[in-house]
Amino acid sequence: MSKLENPVLVATIGAAQGLRGEVRAKSYTADPTALGDYGNLHSADGRVFEVLEIREAKNMVVVRFRGINDRTAAEALNGLELFIERDNLPDDDLDEDEFFYADLEGLEAVDGTGRSYGSVTGVFDFGAGDLLELKGPGRRPVLIPFTEWSVLEIDLEAGRLLVDPVAAGLLDAKDDGAGNPFPKKSK
Repeated sequence: MSKLENPVLVATIGAAQGLRGEVRAKSYTADPTALGDYGNLHSADGRVFEVLEIREAKNMVVVRFRGINDRTAAEALNGLELFIERDNLPDDDLDEDEFFYADLEGLEAVDGTGRSYGSVTGVFDFGAGDLLELKGPGRRPVLIPFTEWSVLEIDLEAGRLLVDPVAAGLLDAKDDGAGNPFPKKSK
């Protein structure tokens, strides 16, 4: 992927669709049919793909690329990941609390005292909400929930996330000395 400086994964090609060179693809864009709106798509091996037609199907899109004109050529693309340059994504369309996954990767996770818990190495959604993967030197990767309770602030310019380590599951809640993690209020 030598041509892209900051690649963002936008789709993965699946099986061929029909005989005219169309392919099924899993689109990772908010609007799956907008896949062709970001310019040409690039593969890791340097190939460039221009979207000619795109239509929505059940859980995917069906795409026709320039130069892919038969089923054999379409079948050869199965499993291929497609990328765009990060600069092609429209920042002005984002709400204040919305972020591109690619912008979160590399941010350092720190608590209110400045203690580092590692950097974001991945963002995942397994169906129950977004998770951030943190990896630090000499540490195993950990997953924390990407919620307003565990990630308190995101500062893209400073390259940091402010996290609540207890809400994120990075630290245990303090106990009252008797093994009770939820001490009773004094009267």
